[in-house]
Amino acid sequence: MPGILIRWLVTTLAVVLVPYVVSGVTIEGTGAALLAGAILGILNALVRPILIILTLPLSIVTLGLFVLVINALMFQLAGAIVPGLHVASFWSALFASIIVSIVSWLANWIIAGGAGERTVVVRRWDTHTIDLHRGRGDKWR
Repeated sequence: MPGILIRWLVTTLAVVLVPYVVSGVTIEGTGAALLAGAILGILNALVRPILIILTLPLSIVTLGLFVLVINALMFQLAGAIVPGLHVASFWSALFASIIVSIVSWLANWIIAGGAGERTVVVRRWDTHTIDLHRGRGDKWR
């Protein structure tokens, strides 16, 4: 549960930073920013995966760039749902979604301690399994 709260606060921080960079996005207060972070998280968890699956052929043809359009649509939808978050145009939503994605990714990467812990499972032909974990110091254990 604390991971969800941290990601929500990180997304909220990213949403607060957007109006300083993108002139077509405005936020009216802290409550609107907190609600926008929550709504963006919910939309990205529920609606975005469905849209990505439905537009998979288009994403393949555009070499994945169509995902940027989906992210912009999620930001515009959040602007339509959240009172106090105003998005002027699709282009404003596109640039805002790029900023939110970069800030969220960077903050989550820093909070997780870089690459975090990775697990590699090596399977043998018999019934034994070897689990290897790489910790923060990039040491396998």
